[in-house]
Amino acid sequence: MNPVSEVPAQDIALRSAELNEKYGRLGSFLDRNNLSAVLLSRHENIAWITAGQVEARVALGVETAVTSLLITRSGLRYYLAPNNEAPRLADEEFVGLGYEAVIYPWYQNPAALLRELTGDTALGSDVPVANATHVNLAPLRAPLLAPEIDRFINLSRQTADATASVVESLTPGIAEEEMAARTASALLERGITPTVLLMGVDDRIRKYKHAVPRSGRLAPPGARHGLERYGMVNLCARKWGLVASITRFVHFGSVPDDLAASFTAVARIHSELLHATRAGATSAQLFEVARKAYASAGAAEEIVLHHQGGPCGYGERDWLIQPEGTDTVVLPQAFAYNPSLRGAKVEDTAVVTENQVEILTDTPTLPVIETVINGEVYRSAGILVR
Repeated sequence: MNPVSEVPAQDIALRSAELNEKYGRLGSFLDRNNLSAVLLSRHENIAWITAGQVEARVALGVETAVTSLLITRSGLRYYLAPNNEAPRLADEEFVGLGYEAVIYPWYQNPAALLRELTGDTALGSDVPVANATHVNLAPLRAPLLAPEIDRFINLSRQTADATASVVESLTPGIAEEEMAARTASALLERGITPTVLLMGVDDRIRKYKHAVPRSGRLAPPGARHGLERYGMVNLCARKWGLVASITRFVHFGSVPDDLAASFTAVARIHSELLHATRAGATSAQLFEVARKAYASAGAAEEIVLHHQGGPCGYGERDWLIQPEGTDTVVLPQAFAYNPSLRGAKVEDTAVVTENQVEILTDTPTLPVIETVINGEVYRSAGILVR
């Protein structure tokens, strides 16, 4: 089996350049923090440092992998793995990456092996480990490299296609659980793993910012005209370690005026955020843009009801825009903002470069709301009316 068959084809030189750039960033990080080696156990860091090649996730809801990577400042690279995981990792994940396998019995703790490999050197770790400095590698994952953007485009287009197909398939009477099942199926058959599945109908969309699937049904027989005809498909999806986010809505019958107005307003908030996302912008500055946009929409209080999103990549969000946030935009970078207002929400994944904002999860077959800011047109998803 070709271990990189799941990764989009790319020039060997480009792939080598991506890996070298990342090892360079990591080496500089070790130098700045006076560390001799780092242990990577979190999925997002393993996917990042291996250019999306290594998938070591068995339990979907666990943040750490079934293997850990040990990378030294001198250039040595190991993966520590229990014997029950080692054969597949060797055959399907680490081929061509230059890592040496360090295998231990599944019933033993690898701490002793780690001490043998690192001795008394200064060790960093992205999870708590005895005698190691806890490190956060999220800042190293920006800016995105060209091959990462290509993978993000691929993932986002597939995710958008899956989402649109589900929204267009919804019919009156469908249960929220079935909406989630269709969405998961559409993603999984494309080789994409859902990491968030939020499905809501009726007033649950207005009442709850995170409407996990429950017993609601879309437009059940005899439902009154109004919110009972309203459904939401909200998801995050992962492939090659990258995560895309998207939300779409369907309404059976004419959309109430207040809901339509809320979508127009929230589309403007989303567009204002994208317009303000420029190199050097801080989390606090972006939050202030959102705060003013909510106030202009006559709903200043709603910004405190839910987070507004932020940059994404190897996690659903790398950081959130916050009133006193100090994180800074480093372009090119991916963003997933998710402003919401009175039952309306806009959420897409975009890549922002020095020259443009590109919505990666665009759904051309679904309605669009266009917002013009300083002569620039921003497209946000509207409601599919059936």
